[in-house]
Amino acid sequence: MLSEKLTDDLGVLAALWLTAKQTETDAIAERRRLEDRIKSLVGISENLEGTETVSPEGYSIKISGRLDRKVDGDKLQDLAAEHGLTEHLSRLFRWKPEVNLKLWRDADPAITAPLSGAITVAPGRPTFKIEEK
Repeated sequence: MLSEKLTDDLGVLAALWLTAKQTETDAIAERRRLEDRIKSLVGISENLEGTETVSPEGYSIKISGRLDRKVDGDKLQDLAAEHGLTEHLSRLFRWKPEVNLKLWRDADPAITAPLSGAITVAPGRPTFKIEEK
């Protein structure tokens, strides 16, 4: 591993990070190329929803597929109201509120203070972008 003995030299660490990032990018591209070839050889449809398992000698290959579904919340609510189906929405759909941070920060504290009890704040892992000059 390139970084077994970590240094305190930020320039060296930045160079190691760039090398590791490129290795990661290359490995992901190669893995996806192999997966596409396996999928082709097995005859997996682009519309696979569920799991297919094949067992070439010495291996078990499990391929899981899913169809991504995106919901237009406003349109859904309009259609449900139009067809008298509003009571089914909370059972058939998950609702995930997200904070609009710009508006939240600009809002009156008389509004945000009572609502803040419903929001949990935890630090996330920082992201890095390092480029050579």
